[in-house]
Amino acid sequence: MENDPVADRLSAVYPELPPGERAIVRVLLDDYPFAALGSLRALAERAGVSPPTASRLFDRLGYAGFADFQAAVRDGARDRSRLLEFVTGAPGRGAPDASSPGPPGASSPGASSPAASSPGGDGAGAPEPSGLRRAAEDLRAGLDGTLASVTDPLLEASAALLAGADTVWALGGPLSELAAEYLIRQLASLRPGAHRVPGSAQARARTLLDLGGGDVVVAYDFRRYSPDTARFVEAARARGARLLLVTDAWESPLSAAAQVLIRLPREAAGPIAPLAHEIAVTELLLVATAARLAPAARLADLEALTQSL
Repeated sequence: MENDPVADRLSAVYPELPPGERAIVRVLLDDYPFAALGSLRALAERAGVSPPTASRLFDRLGYAGFADFQAAVRDGARDRSRLLEFVTGAPGRGAPDASSPGPPGASSPGASSPAASSPGGDGAGAPEPSGLRRAAEDLRAGLDGTLASVTDPLLEASAALLAGADTVWALGGPLSELAAEYLIRQLASLRPGAHRVPGSAQARARTLLDLGGGDVVVAYDFRRYSPDTARFVEAARARGARLLLVTDAWESPLSAAAQVLIRLPREAAGPIAPLAHEIAVTELLLVATAARLAPAARLADLEALTQSL
């Protein structure tokens, strides 16, 4: 839904909305545009709110009712993923085609160079960035925004949880589980008692048996939010475990249960799901935790054991 004006508007107003209307926006964006194309009652039921609450959202957005909103969705939505847009050369975001400028220094037969078309070398007439260059710029800008959003107080609170927990358990969704795996691999070098949440229901149940108030669960939860992650976290919270949640700008439904909430900004996006941003945040968490633990002796033991095996 890249560059879809209705989806962009929903994303922009989300932080300003009351909880019920936020729930409607989450449903719409999780299954966009299809969630918008049913009845108002069905949409409200999916979000767990009343139809009048849903109606208020569309009034707030300036539509003349839900039908007017649906018409705007039909006009503006494009049934394609960001990655499909990129590889098929969608305007302003796609991969280069035969008419796109190539890398710096390259030229097509018969084409004049940027210098030749802009006397004096002042940049006039310079080609637009290629699709790949644009993607790199978007990734850099998103990464900058992500790192800026993780403030010192957030890092300190996160490090206190990760360093002081009896045991740290981490889990994620289909892609963000890679960030959870990276966190645990590195954290296990810094302190004992760092584990991935197992995958099967039986193994998760055995894990929950021993969870308590001294334990911390780190969950990476991004749209589409994982029901499996939610079930485990809710069960762990019921047994007293604390939650460090890394999520997106639209916020996982688990946000209200988090002791520490790290919310990546809207700009952390690109043609492919931005795992780089999740890993970058994880790196910051690990550095902050290492500063609290002073793990030099443990790391030296680990290096000696590695050399002996």
